[in-house]
Amino acid sequence: MTISEAREALKNYQKAMYGLGHAMSVLYVDGDTAAPKESWRGRGEAMGYLSSLIYDLTADPRNEEMLKTIRQNPDGFTPEENRIAELITEDLQDMQLFSQEEYVARQKLLTEAGAVWHEAKVKSDYAAFAPYLEKLIAFQRRFAALKAPDRNPYDVLLDTYEKGMSTKILDPFFDLLKTKLTPVIHAVAESEQPRTDFLHRHYPAALQDVFSHRLMDLIGLPADRCTLGTTEHPFTDGMNKWDVRITTHYHEDDVSASMYSVIHEGGHALYELGVADAYQFTRLAGGNSMSIHESQSRFYENLIGRSYAFSEVVLPIVREIFPEQTKDVTAEDWYRAVNQSSPSLIRTEADELTYPMHVLLRYELEKQLIGGTLSVKDLPAAWNEGMKKYLGVTVPDDRRGVLQDSHWSGGSFGYFPSYALGSAYGVQMLENMNRDFSVDDCVRKGDLTPVTAWLGTHIHRYGQMLTPQQVLESAGVSPFEPQKYVDYLTDKYRTLYHL
Repeated sequence: MTISEAREALKNYQKAMYGLGHAMSVLYVDGDTAAPKESWRGRGEAMGYLSSLIYDLTADPRNEEMLKTIRQNPDGFTPEENRIAELITEDLQDMQLFSQEEYVARQKLLTEAGAVWHEAKVKSDYAAFAPYLEKLIAFQRRFAALKAPDRNPYDVLLDTYEKGMSTKILDPFFDLLKTKLTPVIHAVAESEQPRTDFLHRHYPAALQDVFSHRLMDLIGLPADRCTLGTTEHPFTDGMNKWDVRITTHYHEDDVSASMYSVIHEGGHALYELGVADAYQFTRLAGGNSMSIHESQSRFYENLIGRSYAFSEVVLPIVREIFPEQTKDVTAEDWYRAVNQSSPSLIRTEADELTYPMHVLLRYELEKQLIGGTLSVKDLPAAWNEGMKKYLGVTVPDDRRGVLQDSHWSGGSFGYFPSYALGSAYGVQMLENMNRDFSVDDCVRKGDLTPVTAWLGTHIHRYGQMLTPQQVLESAGVSPFEPQKYVDYLTDKYRTLYHL
């Protein structure tokens, strides 16, 4: 294959992969937001067929020839084409670990497992979901064994979400969080708590939807490129930078739950919306790694959305939409309430200080599940024990316990650590950003354009062109210093609670 033929083949392959991937994304978003409950049966068949097309397309022998030509003639291709070939080679190697029949069967399993999880969560019926979890774990173990038989299988899975990540890095990171934050959590729990009654007054879902769209406008999400839906577990799907879907879940007795879901998912969306135009519809589109992606969502959710400056800006909007519910609330009241720290059941609604403990628990359970030292049948008991150990809370049912997250139903083992890592990365990004301009001043003006522009310059625009480490270097998070995350949380909550 000549260089020009390889370049044309690379372009055509990406065009076809984008089309199939886009179709699967539309089916996924529709299934999680608008489609009827039983639609998973037909959707599973459609997803299975599309998966078979993806397998055929990727495993085509001509791709091997194309990739070989690029590897042997790197100077004949652009840096972007060489990087794309590198990523596609990894995709191909992973796919070839399984037969087409196994690959399609897994896609059908994921579709069915997601539907069963939704129903099981509503009914708090872990027994209904357990057989699917068994199959998903078995698949992930097999994938790890085939991909790197000499490595710790959980390290192999971690590496799929962030190249180079391992338990060797994460174990000391989580040990630091456990050692340093636990005393602060206990001290805060014994302190006088701020008033939060106004967050739990009646907030009609229809008006919360109005509020959500105001929040999207405030953080800079363009309405013509980003839409909002509702689902059981909020998520973001970036089909391309002109079509990003975010979702939330309204609780009429807690206005902050959806508020922070919208801001969190909005951070993900801003990342997808900021990837360079030239990378759209190619293998370079989309976020770089899950830890870096979560650094963006957690940045907007916490470092911006839970700042005092943001409270001053958002409260007038809340008062406009919910005048009766917030007529007796000051910016100080709001700030202290949305930063209240109290051990709780639900990860997505946890405060900044206790949140890492939720992630720590999932990290430890995943290591045991993949390592074979914890059975699926014993998972709920281990979960409940861990919640008691790390957060001192008693889990009343599986709906608010082991079934609360959607990740395992999607086969996403190794994903959870990215939430804690991303939170820590964000603190260093904020420190570097403040060297260039005052972030608080921008927030108080209600203009987050400089914030998003800085992140766009240092992170968003690169898509997957750079390695995760190179992106972190660009954002000034190299070397990674987790102690800064610990210091940030400690200082913030000691000040809030006058410790």
